[in-house]
Amino acid sequence: MELVSVVIPVYNEEEAIAGDLDLVQRTMDASGLAYELIVVNDGSTDRTVEIVSGYPRVKLLHHERNRGNGAARTTGMKAARGDVVIMTDGDGTYPNQDMPKLLQYLTETDANGGLRYPMVIGARTKEKGTLRWLRTPAKWFIRKLACYLTETQIPDLNSGLRAFRKDLAMRYLNILPNTHSWVSTITIAFLSDGYGVKFVPIDYYTRKGHSKFHPLRDTYNYLTLVVRAVTYFNPIKIFLPFSLALSGVGVVKALYDIVAYRWHFAPSTLLLLLTAIQVGAVGLLADLVVRRARQ
Repeated sequence: MELVSVVIPVYNEEEAIAGDLDLVQRTMDASGLAYELIVVNDGSTDRTVEIVSGYPRVKLLHHERNRGNGAARTTGMKAARGDVVIMTDGDGTYPNQDMPKLLQYLTETDANGGLRYPMVIGARTKEKGTLRWLRTPAKWFIRKLACYLTETQIPDLNSGLRAFRKDLAMRYLNILPNTHSWVSTITIAFLSDGYGVKFVPIDYYTRKGHSKFHPLRDTYNYLTLVVRAVTYFNPIKIFLPFSLALSGVGVVKALYDIVAYRWHFAPSTLLLLLTAIQVGAVGLLADLVVRRARQ
């Protein structure tokens, strides 16, 4: 395998980053793979930078202010010299000893000699985050929505431990957000474009330090970015069901008007039917624009 770039975004992770760096270095050294280790400091105000600076083999990049987990991932990916990038978090939650297991799937080829899995994701088997009573149902709903939109079974949409081909990921820089939704967006992007994505079950540990996840704001961002990303790739999946639903309501209302008002249609009925036609037309136009642009 070519050079592997290990990217770790960090923001105030003084309690966990040393353990993660030690484990990553031991694991990658034992694997025999050529690798570089990049840590992106996203405006930390604790001892994170001091701790990381004590690792001479680590390339440390800085954001002067906290720009978001997604922005740190993008910075790390741009700076990576390897053709393969593997990302993890610096909070002690991911089994970084499983990195070689994920990387081995990136070398598999299909019957035509192409890559079978340009992206491999560590799928967590349990939820260990804070506010699980809120995060679990919210993530379940968003994951199911993404499954419907991409027509793929997705066991873990937003896992932070993943390996992928850099050249393919760079194609989506213009749609990757600066927030936690970065990982969800790139997952949907690969799946929507028909690339093979392998999900490998992994353990998930209780984080060290304080979570940066804001349950309401970040859940809203996840939801909007899922819809936005798939609208970018397959808008008909969004507009057509909405148009058909409005048409169904409009037809039922029209039948009621025929019986109740003797063929006199209420303005609301006409508004429903016209809106359904307009939404469908916008969906078809958006789909045409997307297909033309991607050609």
